[in-house]
Amino acid sequence: MKALLIGATGATGSDLLQLLLDDSEVESVDIFVRRDPGMEHSKINVHIIDFEKYEEWKHLVDGDVLFSCLGTTLKDAGSKEAQWKVDYEYQYQFAKAARENGVGCYVLVSAMNASSKSKIFYSRMKGKLDEDVNKLGFPKLLIFKPPSLIRKGSSRKMEKMGVKVINFFNRLGLLKSMKTMSTYTLAKDMLDAVKLSVKA
Repeated sequence: MKALLIGATGATGSDLLQLLLDDSEVESVDIFVRRDPGMEHSKINVHIIDFEKYEEWKHLVDGDVLFSCLGTTLKDAGSKEAQWKVDYEYQYQFAKAARENGVGCYVLVSAMNASSKSKIFYSRMKGKLDEDVNKLGFPKLLIFKPPSLIRKGSSRKMEKMGVKVINFFNRLGLLKSMKTMSTYTLAKDMLDAVKLSVKA
């Protein structure tokens, strides 16, 4: 399997990258990043690209499966427009390139409450992406909508607080639909799902 990955330096993406590199069924992993991550491995191919220059990198999006773990927060992005560019435009462009190049399987990390009709910007953005990549017609499309994620070494205070609150209510048997999940578990579920779809 030749895997393609965007968002490799993020929490879920870094966990997934390690799983891909350790997996004997994965022959190579092409990652697309804005700056050199300083990673070295016999299986890894690092493509340092300008996400704005679609025509320069679209031909490189060629393999068996594309994993899309790209994403940012509104705080880090600085504005809704900037977050939309990363979370929607860049991901959609990669999905489009993958489809045009014959990539047979696309795996997307979405959000639990994703809906293009949501009044919440983040949920609406994620829902719009879900709908639009579905229209591209991938032979196999896997969209994951995880609950609150537990990131290793997270410095996000509100995120940590949210996880603690949800875990507290979970222990009381409440908010079960919002049960937390580690990024490692999500990454493993994504890889396992791809393997099952290939064998199906």
